[in-house]
Amino acid sequence: MRVGAFLAPFHDPRENPTLALERDLDLIVLMDRLGLSEVWVGEHHSTGWEYIASPEIFLAVAAERTRHIRLGTGAVSLTYHHPLMVADRIVLLDHLTRGRVNFGVGPGGHLSDAAMLGIPSGEIRDRMEQSLEAILHLLTSTEPLTARGPGWELHDAVLQLRPYQRPHPPLAIPSLESPFGMALAGRVGAAPLSLFFGASDLAAQWAITEDAAARAGRTAHRDDWRVVVPVHLADTREQAIEEVRAGGGEWMFEYVQALTGRPAPVPGPKDKAVDQMVEAGSWVVGTPDDLIEFIHGLQERTGGFGTFLVWGHEWAGPEATRRSYELLARHVMPVFDGSLEGLDASGHVARAKAAALHQERVKGVEGAREKHARDRAAG
Repeated sequence: MRVGAFLAPFHDPRENPTLALERDLDLIVLMDRLGLSEVWVGEHHSTGWEYIASPEIFLAVAAERTRHIRLGTGAVSLTYHHPLMVADRIVLLDHLTRGRVNFGVGPGGHLSDAAMLGIPSGEIRDRMEQSLEAILHLLTSTEPLTARGPGWELHDAVLQLRPYQRPHPPLAIPSLESPFGMALAGRVGAAPLSLFFGASDLAAQWAITEDAAARAGRTAHRDDWRVVVPVHLADTREQAIEEVRAGGGEWMFEYVQALTGRPAPVPGPKDKAVDQMVEAGSWVVGTPDDLIEFIHGLQERTGGFGTFLVWGHEWAGPEATRRSYELLARHVMPVFDGSLEGLDASGHVARAKAAALHQERVKGVEGAREKHARDRAAG
């Protein structure tokens, strides 16, 4: 199982946004150094908490500062863009990064974004699906495409630059509440990204993807499935909770409830929200051992998935946030990525032979002493 991160990213609207964006880039550099497999960055245009308007531009900057980590758009809001422009931009980024791009797409994360553009909320999913069909044709074929959708037209359209990755950058579709994303992922062969918020029945979500894939003549692979969970780690559970108590409560009631209109899943008050979400099994705020236990349980309940993504946030201060990712990399990732298997096997062999090898060592030392004494006596 791989481990990565999913960043909206969220920022306190009372803080300097330029510095917040720089912190995001610094955090991705840290993730790259720590060995996280991938990071996803979203697109948003309203609320004041999420202000990366173009994940492609942001990830182009991140690509210049990193070496290994895969960079995903999580997600490009296809409803708001011309499909040819989206395809052209992602292919360009694919070349500039030498194939480190994952291509996440969605209908739009906030209805307030769609409202500004005069797009009825009931149309965003249909518009996204129409756009995706055109984009997939452009990415996979040089046959000129003539098509139209709400707000866009294509006339004998061909991408002049073909994708660096073939047939195209890996495609992913996030899903939070509606079955739409899981079903569409199965139908088009994309990787579903399930955002876990506690009440989600992930096993049922995966069944939607499997069913849609089968109906389309495809096979859905669990190794492609990403599960996204809010996480914060510290040396003790009490420390972890205290580090995010104020920020987590603020996010829950001032962002989720007040700005997006979703009812908070816990009663509060704000300073108890983190405790309540942890008790409900919705957030993992604790030690690396707590997260290891949670992931094992989640794998058992869901039947397994390929990548665990930390749902990024700034509920704690920058240093505590960085420390959380360091604990993740040092103590959690090795349990699931197989990197400890050789060390464990080597240690097991050494322990089994330790007593016998010690006797050989003693015999060797005694033999060396006896030889030394003979050499001195002879000479």
